[in-house]
Amino acid sequence: MSVLERIEERPRAAELRAASYRLLGLGRGATVVDVGCGAGHAVADLAADGLKVVGVDADPAAIEAARTRVPEAMFHVAHSDDLPLEDASVDGYRAVRLFHLLDDPVPTVAEARRVIRPGGRIVLGGHDYGFVLVDSSDQDLTDVVLLGLESRSPAPRAARSLRDLLLDAGFHDVEVVVHTDVVTDHGVLTRQLELAAAAAVEKALITPDDADGWLAEQADRGRQDRFLAVLPTLLVGGRR
Repeated sequence: MSVLERIEERPRAAELRAASYRLLGLGRGATVVDVGCGAGHAVADLAADGLKVVGVDADPAAIEAARTRVPEAMFHVAHSDDLPLEDASVDGYRAVRLFHLLDDPVPTVAEARRVIRPGGRIVLGGHDYGFVLVDSSDQDLTDVVLLGLESRSPAPRAARSLRDLLLDAGFHDVEVVVHTDVVTDHGVLTRQLELAAAAAVEKALITPDDADGWLAEQADRGRQDRFLAVLPTLLVGGRR
């Protein structure tokens, strides 16, 4: 949870959340469910804007943190394909940073359509790890390390299919917005880079020496203010 909280507390993360709310387009008094709500940052934002918010996450620790952050909101520990909500009971549905964790996204989108009222709005979003860029003196090695990063998720390139998923499920007026996060502070992504390199070694894509050298170069870039990573997030909105 500490890693997720640090990610959500960065200014660019707040900008991404705001972009998703604009795409959602709901006014005060509307009811919205945030699926995969994590520690409740979006729930807090939406509640502060006067919406009635339900937070859902499969992780009990996340829900505990979210309840602490927004005690006035309603929360459920549940999976995205089995929501404890009535049919056509919400005006809006939001799920960001969820679909790369799903082996099969279709039941989750079907469940979303079930709980959204006719005319209601949906916003899905997430990183497409196939588009992540990290600058390096050895770009070929970097590309292999990033394959290690992809191997840590069941569906690392799921975001590029979100538009198709909504259209296939019968949603209308589907639009795509790209939010790009440019990171020049090595410390922000140090842990993620270490996990990516370790995964690439575990998958026998690179050697431990390759990993150590690559991580050392990235740390050195950080010390010299030469670190650069670019992480696009796709936001896809539609109408029920």
